[in-house]
Amino acid sequence: ALDYRLSRAETQIVITETSQRSKFTELARHPVIICVRGEGDALEAGDLDWQTLMQSEPLTEPPVWLPVEAPFLQMFTSGTVGKPKGVAVALNALPAFWLYQRLAVDLRPGERFWNMADPGWAYGLYYAITGPLLLGATTYFMQAPFSAEGGLAFMERHRIDNFAAAPTAYRMLKASGLGEGAFERLNLRVASSAGEPLNTEVVGWVARELGCAVMDHYGQTETGMTCCNHHALAHEVVVGSVGFPLPGYRLAVLDAEYRELPPGEPGVLAVDIARSPAHFFAGYTWQEKQPCVEGYYLTGDVVVAEPDGRFTFAGRDDDIITTAGYRVGPADVENAVLVHPAVAESAAVGKPDALRGEIIKAYVVLRDGHVGSDELAEEIRASVRQRLSAHSYPREIDFVDSLPKTPSGKIQRFLLRAQARAS
Repeated sequence: ALDYRLSRAETQIVITETSQRSKFTELARHPVIICVRGEGDALEAGDLDWQTLMQSEPLTEPPVWLPVEAPFLQMFTSGTVGKPKGVAVALNALPAFWLYQRLAVDLRPGERFWNMADPGWAYGLYYAITGPLLLGATTYFMQAPFSAEGGLAFMERHRIDNFAAAPTAYRMLKASGLGEGAFERLNLRVASSAGEPLNTEVVGWVARELGCAVMDHYGQTETGMTCCNHHALAHEVVVGSVGFPLPGYRLAVLDAEYRELPPGEPGVLAVDIARSPAHFFAGYTWQEKQPCVEGYYLTGDVVVAEPDGRFTFAGRDDDIITTAGYRVGPADVENAVLVHPAVAESAAVGKPDALRGEIIKAYVVLRDGHVGSDELAEEIRASVRQRLSAHSYPREIDFVDSLPKTPSGKIQRFLLRAQARAS
């Protein structure tokens, strides 16, 4: 995963820490590495030391002015087939980031903001770093993995006013029992959620135990957040709805012929590009796919428009897996599983899970001479964890004799999803 991204983006410099340094030793591409060392850690040959560089004289050249079309982030987003697609985020995305942070999150001057999303995920990079900095706000990070106990202690210790997270974090807090009556010791004014819809039970628990309203928000790596229940705007909030278009966007629901559908009929959510001045996505960096048709950007998400202008999420029209708020392309998981020498074929699907929304389940066909076992399943999981991010490995693995396919050889994941739901 790292090798592909570094090579595709022609990366020149990597900044990493000692604990992550080993991931770069066997890569085909070898950019300059700046290492942030822990106390007593040795520097590998050829690496530059972060602390030493920070002690050097500051640059005196004036800032370089760039056109609004110039990219300042190079993202990658996973699909259902093939390698991850490049998303170059240009400077003209900054107004859209500002609008979301101000109107949907309602981040106010002087507030302490904690978006616990991973900074390697678009929601964290866009709205835990870039967005708060645009508003001159204080933004917090907790390096340890999120837990109910650690998260509550962090919010209490730093007097967090404004909190954002994936639904999994709220479900973890509720399930732990540690959040009961937490409003008495917390300072939360508002909370936001992104990645998948919240249910009524969780929304009510947040209001009752954390002492604030939590709002559902919707977006993608390609577009940023586009549809929200806005903390800073007056409108009706209906649990289960992703809300109203962020100002600067016109959203529509399209049928299979790319015609706009009236309220009440399910279809693909699309951005009307010509009538959305905040829309910044100009297409995938290396033209890996054509996501725009007849003036619309197609999100791939199925929604229903309500008569009052709200949108309700109904699902995906493809095989993307949403686990703990992360969107994972099955092709990424399948390719990583196939690296194991015992594996002949693999297919990855999402299986419903009460805590994470979905977990990744892999169906694996083994090569001749290999027999499925718990030990082999753990080997495959460890192999995938080594190659992909922590949220992308299959928590369940079933060994099967064959995978369901179309006459042309395409895996029928919808049959495997139904099988996973029933298991």
